Amino acid sequence: MANDDSAARGAAELRAARAESRWLFWSVAIFSFFVNMLMLTSPFYMLNVYDRVLGSRSVATLIALSALMAFLYACMGVLDYVRGRVMGRIGARFQARLDRRVFSAALRAPQLGRAPREAQSGLRDLEGVQKAITSPATMAMFDLPFAPMFFAGIFVFHPWLGWLGVGGAVVLVALALANQAMTRRPLEVAARTTMAAETMGAQVRQESETIQSLGMRDAAFTRWQAARTRSLETSIAAQDAGGGISASIRSVRMLLQSAMLGLGAYLVLQGLATGGVMIASSILLGRALAPVEMIVGQWAMIQRGREGWRNLSVLLGEIPEDSTRTALPRPKGRLELEQVTVVPPGEQQATLRMVSFKVEPGQAVGVIGTSGSGKSTLARAITGSWRIAAGKIRLDGAALDQYDPDVLGRYVGYLPQRVALFDGTIKENIARLSPQADDAEVVRAAKAAAAHEMILKLPDGYDTRVTANGGRLSGGQIQRIGLARALYGDPVVVVLDEPNSNLDNDGSLALNAAIKSLKERGAAVLIMAHRPAAIQECDMLLMIENGARRAFGPKEEVLRDMVANHRQIAAQGQTGGVT
Repeated sequence: MANDDSAARGAAELRAARAESRWLFWSVAIFSFFVNMLMLTSPFYMLNVYDRVLGSRSVATLIALSALMAFLYACMGVLDYVRGRVMGRIGARFQARLDRRVFSAALRAPQLGRAPREAQSGLRDLEGVQKAITSPATMAMFDLPFAPMFFAGIFVFHPWLGWLGVGGAVVLVALALANQAMTRRPLEVAARTTMAAETMGAQVRQESETIQSLGMRDAAFTRWQAARTRSLETSIAAQDAGGGISASIRSVRMLLQSAMLGLGAYLVLQGLATGGVMIASSILLGRALAPVEMIVGQWAMIQRGREGWRNLSVLLGEIPEDSTRTALPRPKGRLELEQVTVVPPGEQQATLRMVSFKVEPGQAVGVIGTSGSGKSTLARAITGSWRIAAGKIRLDGAALDQYDPDVLGRYVGYLPQRVALFDGTIKENIARLSPQADDAEVVRAAKAAAAHEMILKLPDGYDTRVTANGGRLSGGQIQRIGLARALYGDPVVVVLDEPNSNLDNDGSLALNAAIKSLKERGAAVLIMAHRPAAIQECDMLLMIENGARRAFGPKEEVLRDMVANHRQIAAQGQTGGVT
């Protein structure tokens, strides 16, 4: 029930975005009215040529009719072109209106542990809806309401012709409905398998260095090929499901037009119709049935748009829009955790439980513990990457959720265990992809991370382009650039998760110098560490064991207690061995 309610909220948001172009839709409808009126040009031209021009053998009448026909067709072409451009702008406006909203929801979904599948395909779904809006099938839907007018024109010529057209239309509509029922499921499966194959392909490309160095190329190709094969098989199954009906619709339509000509010829032989009626009724029938054939022919795109609409409804409903927050003054860096419990997104068990401690401005706290003890979970919680399940994390007395996420990101610097660079220059990466990067701030952050000299030695210095996997850069160089990025903008809280994992001795010394500098300017620093060198500049130590606080206090005191505990355990072990 909750999922249905959230999907309803998301669908309402999508409809509201679409409604912003309401007047543009009305303009397309008006243009469609005139375009369909002008579609009558061809049947009336043929009617007059066969029944008047050929009978009177008047060249002047033929010239006048041809000139009028050319003018009306030119008007129709202009109007059809204009409505196509308007429809294209409707789709572009819809996508532009929701780009940021969907992008933000897709980023926040992993933090909240909601709508994982929809988040993965969110931007692709939005593009699918936009393409469905601008597709010829949507234009055909505007033409479809005018089909009764064309059938009425056929009835005017002769009832038999009209009933033949209506009967054929019923058959085509029945085939179209059958096409929808038969292709809905295969198209959904094909879309999912295609997305899975694309995701795996992107992962293989991203980890190409690891795959190559570990001799995994054949295994990775086999795995990717299996996903690719499933994608191809489901796509072919979807095409096969709708291909037969699509071919049947085309055949039935051609049969109907020929049958209309045949019935018209019979009526002419019986003296109940003219030759012009025979030709005009066939043209009118073709125009009346054209939208149905167009919609069926574009059904895969329509179905993709419908699936995208459903996925976006779930995503936007599950991930509400960020509310506007009151701007708070720049914090000094006093960090306080109160009984914080964290459950990783998508999981049920907490990896951090009831943890409390304080960090004052200008203080460095080392967080130690075995692998899997909860150090990285704590880092993600402090930076706002993961939502906390219970408790509070406060920055200068304000809970983190009182800060706008982008504003909080400027106050908190973060160096994750695995540093990911983005396609672009080193300057852009240090400046956090800001389009208005301050060169002086970039250089200052690089110097603080002891990366300035290393960057200057690269071919283009700060303008050296790098890829997502770092390209020519070593692990230590990537680590230093990541540290510079964490220090960019003078954050008041800096969280470093295993910061010296890829650093050599010089890098470790530079890291400690950076931590000392941060303390001197009043920033609060937290270092999640395994190596003793990383906690050299720490004033306090927090020991985490199995997700819970084991000890917290001055560094020397915590280390002394740890040594004493180890000795006590060792002594107990020896005693137990003797007894």
